Amino acid sequence: MTVTLHKGDLPDGLTLGPVVAIDSETMGLKPIRDRLCVVQLSSGDGNAHLVQFAPGVYDAPNLKRLLTDPDTLKLFHFARFDVAAMRAFLGVDTAPVYCTKIASKLVRTYTDRHGLKDLCRELLGIEVSKQQQSSDWGAAELTPEQVAYAASDVLHLHALKERLDAMLAREGRAAFAADCFRFLGTRAALDLIGYADEDIFSH
Repeated sequence: MTVTLHKGDLPDGLTLGPVVAIDSETMGLKPIRDRLCVVQLSSGDGNAHLVQFAPGVYDAPNLKRLLTDPDTLKLFHFARFDVAAMRAFLGVDTAPVYCTKIASKLVRTYTDRHGLKDLCRELLGIEVSKQQQSSDWGAAELTPEQVAYAASDVLHLHALKERLDAMLAREGRAAFAADCFRFLGTRAALDLIGYADEDIFSH
């Protein structure tokens, strides 16, 4: 595995393929308040690229181009959060997207455990450490442990998608998943204007 850390943007000419796994690290769990610090990406080849942002510096044209490329599927776990963070700090609407958490909730109805660690353990037989999840991602220099953790969050998403796609097809819920994925941009936008904790579809 190779992990490459880039300051501020992806390098010119970097090609990651038609499906790119993406995750983000922020200072907290509220995109309105907590700044975007790191975006990590993988093409599914076992390698990862990390883009680290200095406070208030989000001029990343290559990354923005990738996030909005209609021919590149952006693969997330809990896309709702990451898409909101990209919109809040990079000013782009990320699309098209696929969310392994939503796919899991649609087909793994035999459990309430839909975290990335749980999916990797059950579907792939891989143990993923979450020890660095709550750490200072705004630090000027990331620790080797933080870099390894950030990379691990994207390295298994392609394999998870393959397993979940098979389950969605088997259970006849692939169309529901596709509709949910298309709605994620709107869901993220609603989060950013104050509707994060309100179900607008309820009575």
